[in-house]
Amino acid sequence: MLLAFCGPLGYQMAMSDNSIEDLARTLAEAVPEGLRAVQKDLEENFRSLLQAGLSKLDLVTREEFEVQEAVLARTREKLDALEERLEEYEKNL
Repeated sequence: MLLAFCGPLGYQMAMSDNSIEDLARTLAEAVPEGLRAVQKDLEENFRSLLQAGLSKLDLVTREEFEVQEAVLARTREKLDALEERLEEYEKNL
């Protein structure tokens, strides 16, 4: 599954299941040498925490995001065309 959202600065971010796996693995590998024996358990815990945290966010799939992006683009085109028509009508008054 690929999830996307617009962050507070307006940029879009995407996160797939593989991204969560990679992030969990990276976090587990950052554990000090003495705790490496529990690395697999830590990786599983990190993965669970990341998935739980992401499930609380207001995310949509990439497909849903792209559909809404296309709808917005069509709406913008229609609005621009209506604004042009309105300007023409105002000129003719």
